[in-house]
Amino acid sequence: MAAAEKVPVKRYLRLAKLPHIWCPGCGHGIALQALIRAIHSTGLSQDNTVIVSGIGCSSRASGYLDFDTLHTTHGRALAFATGIKVANPDLNVVVITGDGDAAAIGGNHLIHAARRNIGITCVCFNNTIYGMTSGQYSPLTPTDAYATTAPYGNIDTPFDLCELTKAAGASYVARATTYHARLLEKLIAKGLQNDGFSFIEAVVQCPTYFGRKNKLGDAFRMMKLMQERSVPVSKAAAMTAEELAGKIVIGELWHRPRPEYTKAYDAVIAKAGGGR
Repeated sequence: MAAAEKVPVKRYLRLAKLPHIWCPGCGHGIALQALIRAIHSTGLSQDNTVIVSGIGCSSRASGYLDFDTLHTTHGRALAFATGIKVANPDLNVVVITGDGDAAAIGGNHLIHAARRNIGITCVCFNNTIYGMTSGQYSPLTPTDAYATTAPYGNIDTPFDLCELTKAAGASYVARATTYHARLLEKLIAKGLQNDGFSFIEAVVQCPTYFGRKNKLGDAFRMMKLMQERSVPVSKAAAMTAEELAGKIVIGELWHRPRPEYTKAYDAVIAKAGGGR
């Protein structure tokens, strides 16, 4: 196997903002590095790339990244990102969001960004909990899992955001875990190169507020569980629904190119006789 490329990760970080404030063992740092490595591998310019985030643990990432960044209001990262992309389609626009930020208050923005197939890459750091506010259950918390707001177990059925964005119209959908960091990097890189809306779910561990509450052990044990529960999409295709219960299907889940929103919008402007 060829040696992994040495990536100058520090080049992409605001070192003055470090050390970070994520809890010990949090998976967000692994997901952030996967994003950095993906940006580096695809050759995106720091001067032509905008990182947008909402509110939550994951959304702290925009503060650590040395790009033009926007830390926006809760759930509205995709709305701000849509405005940026429409105003200047030449920019590479990346959204970092969490499961609470994207699937709860930001759920409608996620659906419509996917429906429009606007050229934004959305990376969702899914730790299955509201970590920043001490562990309330989120729309992605598994049924029966414990949270500070579900002391007897969560009764809700969690969203599958990959299925949701695929159904809504995203042209690229993928998922990996922090255990599969190299795969995550490759999937994000492919999403960055997709001309349309790309959604990549990064399943990350939260040992402090989810793992401890659900007696899942430390970060190492939680990542080991990810390894044991993950199923490549190619293998999942031959498995029954019963066999897939509780599993994490990883890999490229969907890639179907279709017209990108800002290009279609420019065509309307041209048809109307205007100019951008």
